[in-house]
Amino acid sequence: MNSICAVKGVSAAGIKEGKFGLALIKAKGTAVAVFTKNLLVAAPVILMRERMNNGYLDGIIVNSGNANVYTGTQGLADAKKMCEIAALAFNTAPERVGVASTGVIGRFMHIDIIENQCKRIAPEIAGDEKAEENAAKAIMTTDLFPKSAICKKPGFTVAGIAKGSGMIAPNMGTMLAFIYTDAELSKEELQKALTVATERSFNRVVVDGDTSTNDCAFLTATGLCGKADFKEFCEALEEVCISLAKQIAEDGEGASKFIEVSVVNAPSEKDAADVAKTVVGSPLVKTAVYGEDPNWGRFIAAAGRAGVLFDPNHASVSISDGDETVVLASRGEILADDKKYPSALAKAKSMMQGKKIKIIIDLDCGSESALAWGCDLTEKYVEINGKYTT
Repeated sequence: MNSICAVKGVSAAGIKEGKFGLALIKAKGTAVAVFTKNLLVAAPVILMRERMNNGYLDGIIVNSGNANVYTGTQGLADAKKMCEIAALAFNTAPERVGVASTGVIGRFMHIDIIENQCKRIAPEIAGDEKAEENAAKAIMTTDLFPKSAICKKPGFTVAGIAKGSGMIAPNMGTMLAFIYTDAELSKEELQKALTVATERSFNRVVVDGDTSTNDCAFLTATGLCGKADFKEFCEALEEVCISLAKQIAEDGEGASKFIEVSVVNAPSEKDAADVAKTVVGSPLVKTAVYGEDPNWGRFIAAAGRAGVLFDPNHASVSISDGDETVVLASRGEILADDKKYPSALAKAKSMMQGKKIKIIIDLDCGSESALAWGCDLTEKYVEINGKYTT
């Protein structure tokens, strides 16, 4: 198994029927979560912000096809009803069930569909590879592929599944993640680890600049493998979250190219992250990458509006395809120009034809670094979102 069911104490089931999907993930343990920072939030987020104070879950129910947002008291009642439905499948109390939704905003839930699907898949809950794959597929909306990640350490495992393709911006972003470990950790340790890992992964992905109403990431520790070194656990958790974040970026709606932005020698990690997120989120950068245009002026211009103080005349810009790197400008000196340096510019153009582009910006004003991930912006993105409900 290469995902959540490799974690001791985790079993799952899932079903996808047209646009409607449902996943059940059963795992008893200490649990924490992080949620969207959008002012408008889904009913499941409202409910779980309150219930996660208990710090324990026996399982999670997730539906796709309807986000249950802007649905008022009916939406909150439906979120609670989903917990009640899943509680029967998990043989527990509704208050010990996590709930998440993804899909169209501003539509009332089809609770009858959810209840029917839950009854049918509850007997299929299992701890095998097929079960985890079904769960990962069930939560997809415009995603082109299911997303999963795993990190095995001596003595414990961390694994997760996620969904996300569009409405992706820093502050999480529509993305859902469900992460599990069989290490034993306290609620406080789990919350600290998840908050940091989220900041260094999900909060550094930009597909389109929109922050979802439903974003959440749950972390549950079954504790069945005993206590783990906290630092080692944090490293494993971060590895899983970054893998999921990169898969979300790669699967951006309509995307044809994956972009990684690396900012180095910044005053602080936050400064580096702010610059990286601004560059990868720039529509002009995204369209340049789509057009295979090494317009590095757009890269440094975007960096300049990130709110981080640096001297542009000391900054350098490069691009890489993972094997080779071309320096486009070094400390204010242009090194890729159609008149003065045509060979460097030609090499840069050739690199832009690849499926994965890395942009490197050296601020030369510190020693901290950060990464951010995204994708290009294509006509397909407009087509997908221009007809999302019709």
